[in-house]
Amino acid sequence: MMQSPTTGAGLAGLSVLQKAEKNLPVAETKAPAEQKLDAQGRAYATGKRKNAVARVWIKPGSGKLTVNGRPGEVYFARPVLRMILNQPFEVAGRVEQYDIVCTVNGGGLSGQAGAVRHGISQALTHYEPPLRPPLKAAGFLTRDSRVVERKKYGRAKARRSFQFSKR
Repeated sequence: MMQSPTTGAGLAGLSVLQKAEKNLPVAETKAPAEQKLDAQGRAYATGKRKNAVARVWIKPGSGKLTVNGRPGEVYFARPVLRMILNQPFEVAGRVEQYDIVCTVNGGGLSGQAGAVRHGISQALTHYEPPLRPPLKAAGFLTRDSRVVERKKYGRAKARRSFQFSKR
């Protein structure tokens, strides 16, 4: 005759597990994250996208953006690129509350805008650690690792073959 899991042997196994559980150390709760600021009271972060790398400093202010010593509206002239830069602030509810100074090199304008957005998001979490969950949920803290595939020999581009000619 076979015992069901709810009878004697199953309950004995359960009591052994409960005793073992009581002997386990209690998991420590994480301490709240602290601000990471430099001597001037700014938060610094590095953002990357494609081949572009952005170094970003943020501090409380009126929402002024400076990219490579030029105003943000001049450097990122297309409205789509400026919208990309404002996304972290809109998600965090901090529109026009921080001044941003950044230096960007490598890649094109689209990749540079993505790099600055990544850097802004990282710097916001350094300045205000409670903003990390909404920014992470929006996907702004993850480095987009997609880069252009290299060209292969014997091919027109990375995967495109030359046109086949039967004759």
